[in-house]
Amino acid sequence: MSTEPTFSLEVPEGEVGVHDLSGGPVADDAPTVLLVHGITANGLSWNRVADELVRRHGPGSLRVLAPDLRGRATSAGAGAPYGLAAHAEDLVGIASAFAATPVLVGHSMGGFVAALAAARHPERFSGVVLVDGGLAFPPPPELDIDAALTATIGPAMQRLSMRFGSPEEYLAFWDAHPALGPVLRGPAGDAARRYVLHDLVPADGGAGDGGGWRSSCVLDAVRADGADVLADPETHAGARRAVLEHRLPVELVWAHRGLMDEPQGLYDPQRIAALDLPDGLRTTDVDANHYSVVLEEPGVGAVVDAVERMLPAAR
Repeated sequence: MSTEPTFSLEVPEGEVGVHDLSGGPVADDAPTVLLVHGITANGLSWNRVADELVRRHGPGSLRVLAPDLRGRATSAGAGAPYGLAAHAEDLVGIASAFAATPVLVGHSMGGFVAALAAARHPERFSGVVLVDGGLAFPPPPELDIDAALTATIGPAMQRLSMRFGSPEEYLAFWDAHPALGPVLRGPAGDAARRYVLHDLVPADGGAGDGGGWRSSCVLDAVRADGADVLADPETHAGARRAVLEHRLPVELVWAHRGLMDEPQGLYDPQRIAALDLPDGLRTTDVDANHYSVVLEEPGVGAVVDAVERMLPAAR
């Protein structure tokens, strides 16, 4: 059910697929936006954000790139090492391939990847937009990664060991999700379905042989990435370093509601105050949940607004 990427980045472990969502041919010197998805997502989660960028600026006026991170979708074959440092280096490789200094935009886990990449390679990026992720709280002692991931992302983690009889059954699984289901049934439904089905691959034996379908996400990749998001000190310091040490513009767009559309989101004013953010880190709150913040208004508009504040420095 996957959609082929437009480009591939060759890495020693395989290939990382990169979707070009620019809407048309792009000049070599056009500003570049590099979109980084969440822990069990894929590059097509950014379709609505890319569409809004194209609507505002015109087809081909910006280069809009969205990789499938290694261990997901068309990059599932790009093997270990996993972890956020590997993703950060892949982003540098993509930027280099296009001779670009892009605005990095990261959703959820992708926010941590973007912040880490900017902290390690500030000369390669022009700014960072964190979308409901990228700023961490201290981990609890004796952290159980699998238990913490299941508690945090719930069905998104559980589905990795599930098998589905058809694409329709997979869509029905997501339709019952309290945060993503309403998006699938709403005006953004077509884009959300393309994103969801891009994750689906034939299970062992092939769908035509009765093996059914499964998520493309590699469990070892999710575990390694989750460990970094939850407990890696360098990852947790990424956004702060990008602002304080490298003077890069960094913004956070955070959703009021959580991963199951619960009233308590990942961030709130009290939690953000407790983070003691640097003065140069701007925050914007949005009436959205963790999924709809990149799939529906007003989240899409808030993300694009933040990107536009950084575009003058991008190329």
